[in-house]
Amino acid sequence: MLKALTRDRLVSEMKQGWKYAAAVGLMAVSFGAAQAQDADDALIQRGAYVARLSDCVACHTALHGQPFAGGLEIKSPIGTIYSTNITPDPKYGIGNYTLEDFTKAIRKGIRKDGATVYPAMPYPEFARLSDDDIKAMYAFFMHGVKPVALQNKQPDISWPMNMRWPLAIWRAMFVPTVTPGLDKSISDPEVARGEYLVNGPGHCGECHTPRGMAMQVKGYTAKDGNAYLSGGAPIDNWIAPSLRSNSDTGLGRWSEDDIAEFLKSGRIDHSAVFGGMADVVAYSTQHWTDDDLHATAKYLKSMPAVPEGKNLGQDDGKATALLEAGGKGDAGAEVYLHNCAICHMNDGTGVNRMFPPLAGNPVVITDNATSMANIVTFGGILPPTNTAPSAVAMPGFRDHLSDQQIADVVNFMRKSWGNQAPGTLSASDIRKLRTSGTAVSTAGWNVSSKGWMAYMPQPYGEGWTFSPQTHTGVDQAQ
Repeated sequence: MLKALTRDRLVSEMKQGWKYAAAVGLMAVSFGAAQAQDADDALIQRGAYVARLSDCVACHTALHGQPFAGGLEIKSPIGTIYSTNITPDPKYGIGNYTLEDFTKAIRKGIRKDGATVYPAMPYPEFARLSDDDIKAMYAFFMHGVKPVALQNKQPDISWPMNMRWPLAIWRAMFVPTVTPGLDKSISDPEVARGEYLVNGPGHCGECHTPRGMAMQVKGYTAKDGNAYLSGGAPIDNWIAPSLRSNSDTGLGRWSEDDIAEFLKSGRIDHSAVFGGMADVVAYSTQHWTDDDLHATAKYLKSMPAVPEGKNLGQDDGKATALLEAGGKGDAGAEVYLHNCAICHMNDGTGVNRMFPPLAGNPVVITDNATSMANIVTFGGILPPTNTAPSAVAMPGFRDHLSDQQIADVVNFMRKSWGNQAPGTLSASDIRKLRTSGTAVSTAGWNVSSKGWMAYMPQPYGEGWTFSPQTHTGVDQAQ
């Protein structure tokens, strides 16, 4: 009897032990699964941030389209191409891409089928993306983006330029071999992070660096000389200005805080974003962390000095006095007084964080007047951002002023309040811009300190580089 009781108790206790062990094991498995899920979610969130750094949504979203489903029109010298569907849809998107396929497309511009993508995608800069950033971005696109079954639009490019195999030759000739991740030769970790952001995911040089005969960027880092980030030619009839240290048309008069605040809010006391850069701020940089914004600013201010320009002098007060006297005898001054002075003031100082100053503004005095002619003709929008939620519109005057009046007022602004922008615009320049979208070519180009090429369209004819449609004023930021 006692033996039987002992045996029964032993069996019971063993069963209880097994249940306890099973419960503990189940808890361990559940805890491990939860940790894995947290890790996956963190990776996806990290990838979403890397995609913001890279501004993927702005180009890969059509006007009024679904995020990342492609279809945005991109003009090039050889014809029109359209951004592609990069959602995880298995038929029309990248749903069948492995991490290896994705990495090859990002860093080398090679699709899963082996074809080279058009270099409107900045894969020369994306080659700098670190392994960790690419892995995170892959996780985001595969698991954090809604698949959209939208077929890609075929490029509108005539034969023989529609053949893709020459792109492989272009890639071999002009895309540098780089080491992914931070530049280890930079000792300051904050500057190194900024350099990575500017020259990697931020791909700033695509617009802010001039291009050569084959449309190749003339420099990918500060080691490539003074051409790097020295300002580009017209893109969608906007000039991407110099990001170098010169005090007239560059960032020489900007502080690090100015740069960081501009990228975050789109406006500071002496400048405001417009044109293609408005999309960059709305879709990308306003979402960057403060640390990354300040790292970017610190890198830009750390770059080697470049020769000072001659486009800005001292304000002698004559323009202000002329306007205060009614502008009589100067056609450009009269147009300015009746249409511009109410916002930008007689002395060209504007209104802080709303209407940017015209006196000493790098965009006003840059060698090529296309941006100024474009914004006076067609207007522009200062987009709302998270930190500056008000939108401010600049009206276009194409239906209110004649071609000659627009040319006169642009010329007046570029040579007043100490502004010494070279060259003059003609009514013919404005007419071409208004009717055909042709970038202006300033007359009197031979007076430029930068040589005659500063005023001519970049090699390869009109529309020498890609001109994506902008969402600003059309779509809310995705």
